[in-house]
Amino acid sequence: MAASTLLKFAWLEVTGFCNESCDHCYADSSPQGTHGTMTVEDWKRTIDQLTGMGVTDVQFIGGEPTLYPHLRELINYAHVAGLAIEVFSNLTHIKDHLWDAFSEFDIKLATSYYSASAQDHDKVTNLRGSHRRTRRNIEKALSLGIPLRGGVVAVNTQQRVHEAAEDLTALGVEQVGRDRTRAFGRASRGATPTIADLCGHCGYEKCAIGPTGDVWPCVLGRFLRIGNVLETPLSEIWGGARMTDVLAEITAVHGEGAQSCTPPQFLPMCGPCGPCPPSVGHCDPKEAAAQAKTATIAAPA
Repeated sequence: MAASTLLKFAWLEVTGFCNESCDHCYADSSPQGTHGTMTVEDWKRTIDQLTGMGVTDVQFIGGEPTLYPHLRELINYAHVAGLAIEVFSNLTHIKDHLWDAFSEFDIKLATSYYSASAQDHDKVTNLRGSHRRTRRNIEKALSLGIPLRGGVVAVNTQQRVHEAAEDLTALGVEQVGRDRTRAFGRASRGATPTIADLCGHCGYEKCAIGPTGDVWPCVLGRFLRIGNVLETPLSEIWGGARMTDVLAEITAVHGEGAQSCTPPQFLPMCGPCGPCPPSVGHCDPKEAAAQAKTATIAAPA
């Protein structure tokens, strides 16, 4: 299965450092996180390998990618390589040179938005003032004509997530995604991660590369390591024996055909798809008959 699947998209998790410390963060990112061991040149070599394999889209993610000191350089490099680029940011810390890069290189943005209430939003992020800054920068991105999509993450019952989605729409955000909570990272409360809590689309035309060079079939599936770009060329990791074994494990749990659609909030090149009416807000075929009560998105903490 792995060898016959083309790689089209990659998450590039350039840092585990984040100014927020959300209790539900799947990546365990926080102010105690680091930029890992991948150098700028390592990331450039990885981008070269991705383009050589036919990848068309990448998403810079973290942690908080805008806090990675070489983000603009990597955005420029990926743009010159011909890749479509999205940056998934909490939008609390965007410096002028990054706004310039977002406009110059036709960058798309994505963010998580936890509540229309500043108090409730900040309670999730554990960062006072994060709601004000995120909301202000959503408005700024839209005023600059930068495409932006949002994801509402239901972490607790006090959030009023429907109002949050309505607030994003009122601001002018055209795509607002949701998905059920998946127990990874801090959201697992110490529980061992399981394949059953993945959506089942892992490794299908996509992979994730972390700040230490580890390669995963998905940013949420980091417990399913399939290789490391500092040790092995990505072309050998993709479709290799370890990946084949991992995809077989995923298929054994989710069944054949689970990869037929992908939640649009996870992949920037996807739009809303047929099985999922807008009222559902997620793209899990097994759950398309009922709206999830809780939600998450592949986003920085």
